[in-house]
Amino acid sequence: MDKQPFLGDARPPREIARKVELLGVAKARTDALTLFVLAVLAGAFISLASLLFTVVVTDSTLGFGVTRLVGGLSFCLGLVLVVVAGAELFTGNNLLAMAWASNLISTRDIVRNWVIVYAGNVIGCLGTVLVVWWAGIGGLDAGAVGKTAIAIAVTKAGLPLGQAFARGVLCNALVCLSIWLTMGGRSVTDKILGVLFPITAFVTMGFEHSIANWFFLPFGLALDRQGAISIVGAVGNIVAVSAGNLVGGTLLVAGVYWVAYLRGERGRESRAS
Repeated sequence: MDKQPFLGDARPPREIARKVELLGVAKARTDALTLFVLAVLAGAFISLASLLFTVVVTDSTLGFGVTRLVGGLSFCLGLVLVVVAGAELFTGNNLLAMAWASNLISTRDIVRNWVIVYAGNVIGCLGTVLVVWWAGIGGLDAGAVGKTAIAIAVTKAGLPLGQAFARGVLCNALVCLSIWLTMGGRSVTDKILGVLFPITAFVTMGFEHSIANWFFLPFGLALDRQGAISIVGAVGNIVAVSAGNLVGGTLLVAGVYWVAYLRGERGRESRAS
């Protein structure tokens, strides 16, 4: 009699790969309105996590590394909400490339998903910026939170494009690995733990997330009265980081795992049938 797997065990990597592939098909076939609404939610979730990060690191006396670590833990709120509550995030959806590589979805399908989700994420971020600005959150701690938000935006807008791109690649490799780990979990606790370490790591190490930057940069610009933030630099950051995220998610995670576990699998299944 075959031994049944303990349901508390994580799914093995090959099973995760198949699950990610099939989920990519489902996401590609989701109707546009549902995708858009869930993408707006994801933009809002990531924005709230970005705001929490900003508040947490303000006036910290813990030192650079520890402050970034605590801020990274705080930022995990965003992906926990996306994964557990349910939402569509552009960076995580780069994993659809596995279904595309297996010819289960078309190039049109994957581009449609990414365009709708990215647009929804941006609107969710900008809407959250508006409400947060209206709420006067930048005035917390006698305006120190606002100063932190501006400093974050100045730093991001001042990044050389090559560095912004490279940090985007590294960021989304970790974000997609985080999604990969959550797909291996069987409980809410498993999924939260799957988010915790990779997301904390990318924030602590200063990598760049395009959707988070759609909050950080517009929020900083909304508070900036001195013209400290370069609008050209902000736009360049968004473009370079978005491109880096796309490369990191599709090639370094989806591509590598497709080659490792799914390459040729559909052909073998066809021959077996």
